[in-house]
Amino acid sequence: MHSIRPVLAEFIKSEHLPDSYLQTVEQWYLPLAEEVLRHISTHQGPFMLGINGCQGSGKSTLAALLVILLRELLGIRSINLSLDDFYLSFEERQTLSTAIHPLLATRGVPGTHDIELAMRTLDALKKPGDVAIPRFDKASDDRAPTEQWRVITAPVDVVILEGWCLGIAAQSEAELQQPINDLERQEDKNRTWRSFVNQKLATDYQELFRQLDMLVMLKAPGFDNVLAWRLQQEEKLAAGNAGRKNNKIMNSTELRRFISHYERLTRHAIDSLPATADIVFQLNADQTVQARIRG
Repeated sequence: MHSIRPVLAEFIKSEHLPDSYLQTVEQWYLPLAEEVLRHISTHQGPFMLGINGCQGSGKSTLAALLVILLRELLGIRSINLSLDDFYLSFEERQTLSTAIHPLLATRGVPGTHDIELAMRTLDALKKPGDVAIPRFDKASDDRAPTEQWRVITAPVDVVILEGWCLGIAAQSEAELQQPINDLERQEDKNRTWRSFVNQKLATDYQELFRQLDMLVMLKAPGFDNVLAWRLQQEEKLAAGNAGRKNNKIMNSTELRRFISHYERLTRHAIDSLPATADIVFQLNADQTVQARIRG
């Protein structure tokens, strides 16, 4: 551990994390990396690791950290991907919103990702050759031009895929009946939007989730934490895009409406996923790990 501390210190600095994050790494995430290494030793082909967590839970940070830990511990070559980078383009979502329901113009829920592109990318990472990794630009709310996608040489030993809805099962028809917030109550009175989302989750997304060899969940204390955590993300995004034209950074009012799109499935994940994920870390309100409650 001492030999990689300088690397971790640089990572903590670059991610603007508190110094206490090093203790979190040592207590919780280093053992996780060691478990992944044990699985790799008996696994054929790239090991597919999924990380689920609500917005702002730290899943992107954990994915990036694991790439470093695996490389520094045993020279394992891995790549971290975000389900967010497979969002449909702005134009594609506008088309979807016209054809099916206006709420589908907003990125996030199942049905607003290009699952076929995600599946093709994961498949390509298993074979020799160069692979272009899609990138979504949240500041412009659109997919970045292909010339801005990073290109890596495959195959890799570990593929880490993180996403807020990763691994979630679809809900029953009975669960869809009652609206969960004002957004559903006022703008989805006929359940068209949430039924479409649920149908996509039950079909295309389950095919993607079946590619995972292990699923880790970062479990928030509750949905009420999401707004505060997501505000922190937006502030960080705004700082990194200061002065940029066509910014679509959200203020607190816009953000409250935005996360309402995620509320149903985020609550569903908090309630149901701990029973099916391979490893579950219970988080505190400050996003630190409280305990490992499964796996």
